Amino acid sequence: MAAGRGGAGSILIYYTSMTSTVYIAKNVYGGDGLGRLGDGRVIFVPGAWAGEQVKAEIIEEKKHFVKARLVEVVEPSAARVEPGPVVPGMVYAGLSDAGELKAKDAQLREFFERARLVDTPADLIASAEMPTHTTRYRNKVVYHFARADAKGTRWVMGYRREPGHEIVDVTDDPLARPEINAKLPDIRKQVFALLTQGADAVRRSVEKDGNVTVRWTARSGVQWWIGRAKQPVVLKEVTCGKVFEVPADGFYQVNPDVGEELAKAVVAEFRKAPTAEILDLYSGVGVFGLCCAAAEKDVRVTGVESGRQAVEFARRNAAAQGVATARFFAEEVGRSTRRLRLTRATTVIVDPPRGGMEPNVPRWLAASDAPRILYVSCDPATLVRDLKTLCAVNYAIESVRWFNMFPRTARFETLVVLKHR
Repeated sequence: MAAGRGGAGSILIYYTSMTSTVYIAKNVYGGDGLGRLGDGRVIFVPGAWAGEQVKAEIIEEKKHFVKARLVEVVEPSAARVEPGPVVPGMVYAGLSDAGELKAKDAQLREFFERARLVDTPADLIASAEMPTHTTRYRNKVVYHFARADAKGTRWVMGYRREPGHEIVDVTDDPLARPEINAKLPDIRKQVFALLTQGADAVRRSVEKDGNVTVRWTARSGVQWWIGRAKQPVVLKEVTCGKVFEVPADGFYQVNPDVGEELAKAVVAEFRKAPTAEILDLYSGVGVFGLCCAAAEKDVRVTGVESGRQAVEFARRNAAAQGVATARFFAEEVGRSTRRLRLTRATTVIVDPPRGGMEPNVPRWLAASDAPRILYVSCDPATLVRDLKTLCAVNYAIESVRWFNMFPRTARFETLVVLKHR
C-alpha cells in the first residue's frame, strides 16, 4: 500500500495491487473520469464524476495509464444523480444536466487550449444549453441482433456494449423517439420471426445482415429495414421550414430539435456577412447550402458530396425548393479542389464526417481568398487538427459554439466560424 495526498487537490489516497481510491480531477472526452495513481499514471474510471473520491478496481494496465471499474463512490459529486433506464453509450446517465454541460464544455475548451488555436478560448467559445429532450430524442437507431443461446431458439436485439461487443437486449429505448418505442415491440416480433421461422435461406440471409435500422420523421412516420434497405425508402424531413427528401441510408441529424437549432445558427452566421456564392463541402442532401440560399436572394450554391445517392437527393431538394442556382456534384471533396474556384465572393460551409477533412482540403482552403468558413464538426479532435492548418495561414477563429446534439452520450456538435485575416 502506498500513501498519497488528501484534500480537494489530491489524486491518490491509497493504492493496492488492484484497487485504488482516487480523486477524479475531470471527465475527459468520451465520459471517463480521470485521476492519477501514486506512480503518476493516469487512471480512467467510467461512471466517476469530476470532484469525486471513488474506489476503482484496475482492469487493464498500460505503461502510462490504467483503466478501471468503479467499485464505490466514497465522496459523491453534487452533480451525481440516480440514472433512469440506461442503454450502452449513455455515459452521462448518472450525471445531472448541468454536470453534463459543464463536462462537455470543459472538454471542448481543453481541445482548443491544447491546440493553442486562440489566446483566450473562454472569450470565443459559447456554451451550449441543455436541449428540452435529454432522452427519447433520436429519430434514427440501429439495433444489432444475435443468438442468445447455442440452438438459436432465442434471440436478442439491441445495442452493442463496448469493448466486448455483447448485444444488450433493448425492449424500451431511452434514447429513441416515443414514436419508435411505440413500434418497437412489433418490429422485434417481426425480426425474430424472420430469424426463427420459414425457409432456411431466408433465415440465414437475415442473420447475415445482422442489424435493423429504424427511422422516424414527422412527415414519414416510422420506417424500418434489415441490413441495407432492399427497396427505395424516401423519408421527408423538415429543417428551417423547408422539406428535404432523404434516402433510407442517407445522413440527417438524429436529433431534430437540436439539428434545427444548428441549421438556424449556420444560416444566421451566413446572413451576418452574406456572399453571392456558397461552397457547401460534404453537402449531404443539401441542408446547409439550401437553407442559406433561402435566407438571401440570388445566392449560388455549389455542393460537393461523395455519396451519389445523396447528391441525387440534393438536386431533387433544390428543384423542389425552387433554388435554380444550386449545383451538386458527386465527388470526393479531396479530389474536387483543382476544379473549384474560391473567391472573395464565396462563403465556405464544411460538414465532414467524424474523421474530418481529407488532408489536402484544409491546406487548400487555408490558401484561399474566401472571406469566411463555417465549419460544422461532430468530433473535436479532428476539428482542432483541421483548424490548426486553416489558422496557420490566412484564417483566424471568429467564434465557436457547441450544441448538445447527443445528450447523455459522449458526443456533441460544434460550429466554428473563421474569417480571412
